[in-house]
This record gives sequence, structure tokens and C-alpha cells, in this order.
Amino acid sequence: MIKLIASDLDGTLLHNGAQKLTPRAIELIHELTQKGIHFVAASGRQYDNERRLFSEIKDEISYIGENGSICIHQGKVISRGIIADDLACRIIDEVKKSPNFDILISREDACLIEDNHEAFVNHIVNIMQNTTKIVDDLSKIEGPFLKIAICNMIDDTKVIMQYLEHLQEMFGAEIKVVTSGNIWIDFIAPGTNKGAALSNLMKLFHVKPEECMAFGDQYNDLEMLELVGHSYAMSNSAPGVSYYADEVTDSVEDVLEDVLASLDK
Repeated sequence: MIKLIASDLDGTLLHNGAQKLTPRAIELIHELTQKGIHFVAASGRQYDNERRLFSEIKDEISYIGENGSICIHQGKVISRGIIADDLACRIIDEVKKSPNFDILISREDACLIEDNHEAFVNHIVNIMQNTTKIVDDLSKIEGPFLKIAICNMIDDTKVIMQYLEHLQEMFGAEIKVVTSGNIWIDFIAPGTNKGAALSNLMKLFHVKPEECMAFGDQYNDLEMLELVGHSYAMSNSAPGVSYYADEVTDSVEDVLEDVLASLDK
């Protein structure tokens, strides 16, 4: 019996850069919650952004945002992860040496960016519609910081992966550095990840791993996929992600339909 379902968004419930959920996805999730199954949106996105995506059913579900740094149920913060100011400053200073990488700093009130590349600002403000503050210099902002993400909309994947390796060598002993999409690299607050945040919700709801299902497609989903008893990697997942899942699927919505059909038997 499945009692909780958690799903990543970009590349999982959202495909090909989509910024809206399909009506079918919203309806399926609504039907699940009406039958007593907890649904958790688990994303690298900010909490405000997630609530906008699920606007029709925003109060029916729970949220894991910023790759697990913030976990919220019914408006209450269940857990929170913080990147130390000194570490954040060193990461920002290093990334600023690479002009094609834009930096996004997540705080609980907003994400903060600089106005360096018009395409990046447009993507964050107008396409993703994040709650955003544009600042002159990210090196001078104050925390607490939930997440640091960097984006390269100019170079190819090979360049981004080479830079990922460089950052992992520099900071990997202090913080987890992973891809969260083809053009994004995320720094995840120490001790936090989607799996750890989901574990807190499982305790809150008194559900066991074997009663939980999760979907993901990137390396920031691995802990969540490993935690649950029923895990699905997307067919277009990053290389190696499917190793951590029980099954592979082309469609979260198809699996959700199967879950609903099993409840009616």
C-alpha cells in the first residue's frame, strides 16, 4: 500500500523546459491526496516557485525545496539546511572567476542574482518566475543561505562537466556539488538532501520506506530514490541515475494512474 509519493519536478514531472504542470498531472495528484496519499514536490526550486506550480492544489501537498534545504508541510518548516557564510563567500569568489557562469543564491525570502547576462535574468524572473532580488554584488549579501546554484547558458555540456569536476575538487570535502540539469550545478547545504528532508516527512506522517514511492532524473535525486521502497528513474535521466532506482519510466503520470487504479481494486 503506497501512502506517500515524492517527485522531482524539472526533467521528471516537467519536461523539455516546461514551466507549467499538465492538467492531467494536477488532477492525478489531487485524486491521490483525496484518497489519503501524501504527495511531496521535491525540487531544487524555491518554495514560492513550487507553490505557484501547484497553485490549484497548493495546500493539499508538502514541499521539499532547494534540494532539501527547506522542507515545509502546511506552512510549517519541518527542516532547514544552511550553508555557512564563509563557505558561501569562497564559492562565490571562485565562480566569479568564470564569466560564463551566473550565480543564484537562495535565501528563504528570495533568490538573489546579479544582472550580468540578460538571458539568465529573463530565465529566472520571467520564465521560472522566481521570487527574485537583483543585487549589485553577491559577494556582499548576507545569509543565511539555503543553496547556491550556478548556471551556464553559453558553453556546451562538456565544459560544464569539466567545471563541475573542478568545483568538486575544490569544495567536495565541505559541501556536495552536483548537477541538477543540463546547465545547472548546485551546492547543497551540508547534511541536507532530498532524501534527508523526505525522511523527516516520513517520520511526521508515520510512514515506512516500503510505503513510499519517488521519482527523479538527476544526481540531486539519488538519496531520495535510495530511501523509498518504490523508486523510478526517468528514461532520460542523467547517466547512472537509473542504477539507484527500482524501475525506469517515461511518464510519472502513467505510474500515478496505475497507483490510483490499484486503489480502486
